[in-house]
Amino acid sequence: MLIDTKKGEQLKSGAELLIDALEKQDVDFIFGYPGGAVLPLYDALYDAKIPHILTRHEQGAVHAAEGYARATGKPGVVVVTSGPGATNVLTGIADAMSDSIPLVVFTGQVHMPGIGKDAFQEADMIGLTIPITKYNYQVRDVRELPRIVNEAFHIANTGRKGPVVVDIPKDIGIAETNKVKDDLIDLPGYQPTLMPNPLQLEKLMQALLNAKKPLILAGAGVNHSRGTVELAEFAERYQIPVVNTLLGLGSFSPDSDLFLGMGGMHGSYAANMALTDCDLLINFGSRFDDRLASAPQEFAKKAVIAHVDIDPAEIGKVITTQIPIVADIREALRALLTMDLLAPPDVSHWVKLNLTRKSRHPFHYDKNTVGEIKPQRLIELVGELTRGEALVATDVGQHQMWVAQFYPFRFDHQIITSGGLGTMGFGLPAAIGAKLAYPDKTVVAFVGDGGFQMTSQELAILNDYGLDIKIVILNNGALGMVKQWQEKFHGERFSHSIFESQPDFVKLAEAYGVKAVRLTNPKTLERDLKKAFSEPGAVVVDAHIAKNELVLPMVPSGKPNHQMEGVD
Repeated sequence: MLIDTKKGEQLKSGAELLIDALEKQDVDFIFGYPGGAVLPLYDALYDAKIPHILTRHEQGAVHAAEGYARATGKPGVVVVTSGPGATNVLTGIADAMSDSIPLVVFTGQVHMPGIGKDAFQEADMIGLTIPITKYNYQVRDVRELPRIVNEAFHIANTGRKGPVVVDIPKDIGIAETNKVKDDLIDLPGYQPTLMPNPLQLEKLMQALLNAKKPLILAGAGVNHSRGTVELAEFAERYQIPVVNTLLGLGSFSPDSDLFLGMGGMHGSYAANMALTDCDLLINFGSRFDDRLASAPQEFAKKAVIAHVDIDPAEIGKVITTQIPIVADIREALRALLTMDLLAPPDVSHWVKLNLTRKSRHPFHYDKNTVGEIKPQRLIELVGELTRGEALVATDVGQHQMWVAQFYPFRFDHQIITSGGLGTMGFGLPAAIGAKLAYPDKTVVAFVGDGGFQMTSQELAILNDYGLDIKIVILNNGALGMVKQWQEKFHGERFSHSIFESQPDFVKLAEAYGVKAVRLTNPKTLERDLKKAFSEPGAVVVDAHIAKNELVLPMVPSGKPNHQMEGVD
């Protein structure tokens, strides 16, 4: 900070203004990796109060910020340099956009005179991120930086949440000013709808009055809005069974008789049959993605569809909707709870049918196999050891689906997984972000041996920040889900899905100073897991699981939900 000798006023650089703006936003952590274009910012960070988490790769930084955001609901903040530093976060930005996760990503940029001239480490981040952000900025005037930061956080964390990119040329970080423009937010064209239309709510309640087989589909929107208490009250009051999406897990108690589990491609028999047979489907905050509605023309064909979503673009996009309601999910549920039905329908026969299906066809696996660790049993044991109270991060693949099926999720923001984009390498750094957010909570990362190798370098920072994370590798020596699809749909032609060689994951962890254990014996699995989870500090559990285990049930792509394979 300098003094303008002519006027006696303090001058601040763009980098200092940025740090001030971040402190005003109560940012807890900055995840990042330095480079030439952001050196002015990193110089300002040297004296800043906000902790900076130095990951070992920009992809690790953005996924860690996602993990923090998914666990807290607050925006994750990322700082990376220009060119390859910026392009390395594109996957994480797209991942956050797909799953409605608030991020504010600050990317370095070359000096303004060099923009558009193929300067060293230049990348057009505005052009690259337009399709995968809610909004993006390139700062062209240092005096506008505080306002831009305020707007970026507001956009990222309101309405349907998502990522915002702020591209900062190096000379903006260096430039000094004492004439900061008004930092008040003024976005007249951006006014998200939060409160539901009362007339549409009345239509929904009338449809419920006439329904004999009502069903609730609870998606990520319930968790994002923290509407789980209201959802439980609404479902219990009218005895409506509940199906979750993958990202909706945790929004409804797994102990309730009304809970039917996850629906869709690897969903439960009870959930998928209820989606097929219902006559009223109330969708709270799910976008009817293709893993849930693989055959849209056959999806809930007998049902009146009511869709409550904060994003009007999602309503009617996939499934024709008779009762559209644009609103924040919790606000909609609160309003519905004030509208008592005088004569609620008797749906006891429907509830009983779903209970019967649930008890007769639960998620299952062969428990009598000798000599192999069953991944489902391993996940069940972790659920017991953590009492279903851990923050659970996963990578993507078979293990992700087994976790969705067999871990008892009990609260919102508990599952931390890549849903829409399906990003391998997500699990470990996301767990790091979640643990930084909640250092006193148990955090477990379930990863496959394939995805783990994409971001395993982030093991380096576990001891740096004292992160007590339990990392469970479900190691089957293959890209399990790819291999499963090759078995089912490509005549068992396992083209490049089986690893010919693997690192020794125990030695790899130990090389980073992290404790590790290898599990191979199913007879001692419970004892060995208990010991590993009782160890203080981070532990890597390399669990060698059954190599040919499949995720079942399975709805083949393009088939309706009732055409499940592998139902017991």
